[in-house]
Amino acid sequence: MANLHLLPLLLLALLSPAGAASGEVHASAVVAEKGLDFAKGVLIGEAVRSLTPLRLPGVEKAVRVPFLGAIRVAATNITLFHLDVGDDSAIHPGDSALVVVASGVSANLSMAWSYYYDSWLFPIEISDRGTASILVQGMEVGITMQIKNCNGSLSLSVLQCGCNVKDLVISLDGGASWFYQGLINAFEDHIRAAVEKAIPENIIDGTSKLDSLLQSLPRSVNLDNISALNMTFVNDPQYGNSSIEFDINGLFSSATAKLSNSQKHPQLSLSCGGASKMLLLSLDEAVFNSALEVYFKAGSMHWVVDKIPDQSLLNTASWKFIIPRLYWSYPNDDMLLNISMASPPVMRIASEKIGATINADMIIDVLHDKETIPVACISVVVSASGVAEAAGNKLYGKVELENFSLALKWSKIGNFHMSLIQGVIRVFLNTVCMPYLNSRLGHGVILPVVHGFTLKDIYVLTSPEQLTLCSDVAFANASSLATLPILRSPRVL
Repeated sequence: MANLHLLPLLLLALLSPAGAASGEVHASAVVAEKGLDFAKGVLIGEAVRSLTPLRLPGVEKAVRVPFLGAIRVAATNITLFHLDVGDDSAIHPGDSALVVVASGVSANLSMAWSYYYDSWLFPIEISDRGTASILVQGMEVGITMQIKNCNGSLSLSVLQCGCNVKDLVISLDGGASWFYQGLINAFEDHIRAAVEKAIPENIIDGTSKLDSLLQSLPRSVNLDNISALNMTFVNDPQYGNSSIEFDINGLFSSATAKLSNSQKHPQLSLSCGGASKMLLLSLDEAVFNSALEVYFKAGSMHWVVDKIPDQSLLNTASWKFIIPRLYWSYPNDDMLLNISMASPPVMRIASEKIGATINADMIIDVLHDKETIPVACISVVVSASGVAEAAGNKLYGKVELENFSLALKWSKIGNFHMSLIQGVIRVFLNTVCMPYLNSRLGHGVILPVVHGFTLKDIYVLTSPEQLTLCSDVAFANASSLATLPILRSPRVL
């Protein structure tokens, strides 16, 4: 239909696309058969709304009638005002292109008709006029589209587009319409040709505008003032028997950094455990590690702890038998724990498990005479495991402590054995640090999905070095696609 040219936009919108360029592949997304059917349904409904009304060119011609000679007949204000696609439509990924076919389409048109005749046989002009309704049945519309990576951007082209009208019936109203039916049937070929020409022209025109839009899209999406997600596409889309796969760079970088290209990464394997889902999004563990590195370099991984469940532990009096010199130097003084990352945390994804290694420096600060005095620094290396969940357009996580190690980096209160404080640190990690991390992870990370789309019925699969989201998609307002000025097609030909 006229807005079938929006189909690539909807498919890419499910992935929140940006421009395209060669580079490493760290994220892959597959629009599965169920997703293609969803896209087809949304777009055909939108096509019906956007195509109607459609004005077709009028016609005037001479019809020769026995004994009378030539009679001038005209059809004007030919308007397609209703379309009914029904359920007989299909979308098929080909070897290197996408084929959409809508069959059994019916349409209703209206027009005004008129005729006049004058001759030396009659001293006056003979004329009449009225309206007509037109029923088109058995119409088939097909389009073959190709999306390619062209010089670092996505290029959309129409390889083939056509429309075929099977049956067309003109019914006249007004005047002596029953008498002129045979004359007006002379317009049948013109109307058939006009419909078969107008619809493909709208599709091709809209596709060229969409091609310009795709090539102008940004290559990164700022998530906040610190990080940006590299959404450049890599390679050409890969067409399966019933799906389309897009490879994306997917790494995080500084919001002010420029993107750079690098060597290609082997294709990622996507699987959803045999479930029937619209969208499969696979994220390499490098995606998460790049995000952790960006926030580490921005200095965002810093935490000052001044409140804990057992507040007495943040007073030197509680440590006089464990670290006596701390208490002797600063009796009954309150303390702070100044925690910062010594290096970016590292995430490891395995089958049914996500692990993380966190290397932090914990500086013990004493609040003495309105001064904050750092007295010791302990290196804490934590091994944690967790799970990922998703709901709506957010990805959530939950972690728990597996193991940890301690090492004294420096001290102004003398050397003290780590074994003396290991039990207290374990309690601190389990009752303060893990709940704090889980509260942050509980806020969720927004997935880059286009406004108006919502992921639903999501479940998460993990495999070595890879996390896969399997999801259906809901779209609240299909008509909003047509509000983009660049996608508006002319309705008058």
